[in-house]
Amino acid sequence: MDAQVTRTPTVSPDFSFERPSAEAKRASRRRRTLTRNLEGWFFAAPWIIGLLTFFLGPMLYSIYLSLTSYNIVQSPRFIGLGNYAEMLRDPLIWKSLQVTTIYAIASVPLSLLLGLLLAILLNQKVRGIAFWRTAYYLPAVISGVAVALLWEWLFNGRYGLVNYMLDTLFGIEGPNWLADPRTAIWAFVVIAIWQVGGSMLINLAALQGVPTALYEAAEIDGATAWHKFFHVTIPMISPVIFFNLIMGIIGALKSFDLFFIMTAGGPNHSTTTFMLYLYRIAFESLRMGYGTAMAWLLFIYLILLTAIVFRYSSKWVYYESTLEDKA
Repeated sequence: MDAQVTRTPTVSPDFSFERPSAEAKRASRRRRTLTRNLEGWFFAAPWIIGLLTFFLGPMLYSIYLSLTSYNIVQSPRFIGLGNYAEMLRDPLIWKSLQVTTIYAIASVPLSLLLGLLLAILLNQKVRGIAFWRTAYYLPAVISGVAVALLWEWLFNGRYGLVNYMLDTLFGIEGPNWLADPRTAIWAFVVIAIWQVGGSMLINLAALQGVPTALYEAAEIDGATAWHKFFHVTIPMISPVIFFNLIMGIIGALKSFDLFFIMTAGGPNHSTTTFMLYLYRIAFESLRMGYGTAMAWLLFIYLILLTAIVFRYSSKWVYYESTLEDKA
């Protein structure tokens, strides 16, 4: 008799599992989002700490100092808007603002024009062009003290090279440039024009970025060199010109070193820029509260000027998206 074989039924493993609930999924997404946010804040922390420590913190504290009487030796004493009220009665405040504004109005447009013309000349493919680019850029990187001493000698009324050239070439007796209130500020305008290397280099880079296809299309349409310059080149590099304009205004309003070294604000305050007067108030008279209020006045004045420039920039500044929309 055959032995009866007892077979044990095979039980298949149960791979079924309980799916997470919607609440568990939302909690998991929140954890992942929180982890990514913490990682982002961690990597941005050095910059944020630097911004708060070296920029926003001192900026907010300077607002408080502008409302105080502070001379470094004693603790700040809160006086409200006293410093700002005193500025309204200070004639040198308005004189220095006038000098600074005249200097900016005279130097910035001329620097923009000369920087653009030099960039066009230095954009040619001729032998030795690298040397000329370097030579024209060098004045922009030379130390301010060296520049001041050089031009102080050039503008000397007795033995300066400028007056010597005027007398030799044109038979004109030159003035005592830095000692005459009528000519002192214009000597600094000449120096500002001489230092156009920075804007020239930026314009040069912009010119080299203009697509040649635009010039070729303009030639096919019969455009002359002037037409290509005013209808292709200028619109294409107008954002760069706008950038140079803003930076030129900021630089002109902050002018200090050349005026301090060459004339110290004289003669008769004809070269006392706002920054030079601020330096005298804050660091020579130790009126830090009043000097801080002056700094905020200059900041507000600069914001107003740049806002006006931005307001009318849409009439002459063309960006790539604007050109595509017009096309």
